[in-house]
Amino acid sequence: MNVSIVIPLFNEDESLPDLCKWITKVTTENNISYEVILIDDGSTDNSWNVITQISSADSNFKGIKFQRNYGKSAALNEGFKAAQGDVIITMDADMQDSPDEIPSLIKMIHEGNFDIVSGWKKKRYDNTLTKNIPSKIFNAAARMSSGIKLHDFNCGLKAYKNNVVKSIEVYGEMHRYIPVIAKWNGFKKIGEKVVEHRPRKFGVTKFGWERFINGFLDLATINFVSKFGKRPMHFFGLYGTLCFLIGLFMSIYLIIAKMLDSHFALTNRPAFYIALVIMIIGMQLFLTGFVAELISRNSATRNEYLIAQKIGL
Repeated sequence: MNVSIVIPLFNEDESLPDLCKWITKVTTENNISYEVILIDDGSTDNSWNVITQISSADSNFKGIKFQRNYGKSAALNEGFKAAQGDVIITMDADMQDSPDEIPSLIKMIHEGNFDIVSGWKKKRYDNTLTKNIPSKIFNAAARMSSGIKLHDFNCGLKAYKNNVVKSIEVYGEMHRYIPVIAKWNGFKKIGEKVVEHRPRKFGVTKFGWERFINGFLDLATINFVSKFGKRPMHFFGLYGTLCFLIGLFMSIYLIIAKMLDSHFALTNRPAFYIALVIMIIGMQLFLTGFVAELISRNSATRNEYLIAQKIGL
């Protein structure tokens, strides 16, 4: 199978028929063997009935229905598990992503030998103040912290080699950082393609301001886990030791000052209390490192690593 198209959706019953007809038209005209996996993320409208009807008429369309709304990351993760195509393409169900991009995305994966090709909606129809400006800030922070030179991390239109999606796990709201997770797992050839951003035809956006706050929190999480997930003591121990030593040296200085001057009021000095607090913080960080190390070493996945190739087995 050439391509699996994974489409998470929530309350998109109006757009689904037109989207699926468009995908069928593009894949047929370009002689692409395909499957479409529609993941209903706990919709409260008629989305699942529409998926059922589409699947009954065309076996290339398949559906997964969640009992409740789990979020886009969970939907993508289940879609990735089920996908069988050589190339996996993700897109949103609101028809703001164009299926006409499918052939060129497949071509870039094969001919450019990219692990991932991410869409870049260079010209957008979103509200400038509430979506475009925060998105630019968010993408700049993601580029700086990850070292991946993408303009639009959050674009839903992406293409992946099959082994990439089978080697990663997407959870929480980490769907924004799939390129970062992939890079962390050794898939470093990441390309970008300018894609069409279409005005929303049906429904309303399902994301609000909170996605930017959650996005920055997830960015901090993924950066920490990628660097220190298997060696947390290197982070907590380092800063714990530095804090403790700073507090210790301050305390020694104050004690020596007291010994040399009997009128030196030790407990009246703010530095005395600052030194104590810094030492306590240092000890807490150090103990946190020990606990994190114990959890890491007793984790069921403590020795699971991705192996690119084996010989003689």
